Amino acid sequence: MANQTSASEFVLSGLTSDPHLQSLFFFVFSVIYFITLFGNMLIMIVISTDSHLHCPMYFFLFHLAFIDICYATTTVPKMLVNFLVKQKSIGFGACITQMSLILLSAGSEIFMLSAMAYDRFVAVCNPLHYQEAMNKLFCNQLVGSAWAMGFLHSIINTLPMLNVQFCNYTEIKHFSCELPPLLSAACCRTTLNKVVLLSSAVIFGSSSFLLTLTSYIYIISTVLKIQSSKGRQKAFSTCSSHLIIVVLLYTTALFQYTKSSSSSSLILDQLFSIQYSILTPMLNPIIYSLKNNDMKTALGRMLGKIKVSQSL
Repeated sequence: MANQTSASEFVLSGLTSDPHLQSLFFFVFSVIYFITLFGNMLIMIVISTDSHLHCPMYFFLFHLAFIDICYATTTVPKMLVNFLVKQKSIGFGACITQMSLILLSAGSEIFMLSAMAYDRFVAVCNPLHYQEAMNKLFCNQLVGSAWAMGFLHSIINTLPMLNVQFCNYTEIKHFSCELPPLLSAACCRTTLNKVVLLSSAVIFGSSSFLLTLTSYIYIISTVLKIQSSKGRQKAFSTCSSHLIIVVLLYTTALFQYTKSSSSSSLILDQLFSIQYSILTPMLNPIIYSLKNNDMKTALGRMLGKIKVSQSL
């Protein structure tokens, strides 16, 4: 094609071109981003400062909160800027970097959730050997593995994108440089990229999901054998928060990255993207804080110390 070139920048269509809606969306997503940063930073501070929370379960939650901050920060700030400007452009290098960071954050998050599921499996199904099994070295290895899998997922999909050609004027029909809409905007055949994307999404997503599912099958089986209803309720309560996040993330992200382009809907694509890349990082600290008595108690202790220090 005569118009094919190594594009120096792209144009992001965003959520809307209506100035009034853009102002509304700027306010809404600013609030969401603030809640995401504040909530996840608060969780990290509480976990790091309260000795009662220095255990594997909260060690993983600390790292999940950090991933959520990275995930939201990869997309939301640029999105907010685009609500305020007429020319919603992004450089080629910045776009590819944003895409790779989205893949890194998403990949790391799903495997971090698998590590958390395994932690709950050991705690419920093998409590007598929990401290021995979930030692500090092993926990660090699980966190490192989650980041490594996210990095591998990102590299596998990013390197083939460097050979994709785009037209002089390329509009990405999305609010960020996610891989599926970026491939749709290409001016050349992207069959290989789509195969790599689908294969990696299925392999990484299904392996992480199977690890999580297997853990919960054993957990539910063990919990149902508990005689007292109070014991069953306590065991389920330690897992319910994690299960809610897993369902929210997988149902939207896997559909987005494995559906065929023929079934693609711009509005639906953007709604799913908002769910797993913007709303889920905000909901994580809310769900874990409201449904976790230890977190609420630790937060109360921290607020109590702050009040005492202020009174002095």
